Amino acid sequence: MRTRRKQPDVPAPDSPWNEIVPGLWMGGHEFRGQSGQLEFAVVRDEFDLVQTLLRLPGHGPDPGVEHHVWPIPDGPLDGTQLAGVIRLAEAACEALDAGRRVLVRCYHGYNRSGLVIAHALVRRNHSAERAIRLIRSRRSPWALHNELFVEYLRAGLSTARLLEELAE
Repeated sequence: MRTRRKQPDVPAPDSPWNEIVPGLWMGGHEFRGQSGQLEFAVVRDEFDLVQTLLRLPGHGPDPGVEHHVWPIPDGPLDGTQLAGVIRLAEAACEALDAGRRVLVRCYHGYNRSGLVIAHALVRRNHSAERAIRLIRSRRSPWALHNELFVEYLRAGLSTARLLEELAE
């Protein structure tokens, strides 16, 4: 299964991860380091919970760190995939409520991780638009450049899931 489309026009982020709201971080597996060269973002024990939407070997986290893996494409999602995104957002909110540090990551930390984090913010009473603006201001203007994911957020993930399941 292809989980990432090649998009050479989309620049790598300048940091491995960024804090969106206190305790909730968004990141990826690759970033442009201070030298300007691409570097791998390897998670060790900086976070209490790591949620991975694209798993690459050797990128962590360390043993003992809670790790949820739910590979999804950076494209249309089916009802099962959307249900997983909803569950990840719920788990992130529960971890935040318990005072834990959470990292949600995908390849660059733009779209898939943005979908999970935005849904978590919506669950915490942000509007979809406010969540999207906050993510773009804290992570990158490239965050949530997948317009389909923005449409999912505007419709609400539960509604998008229902519509996708009806279409299946």
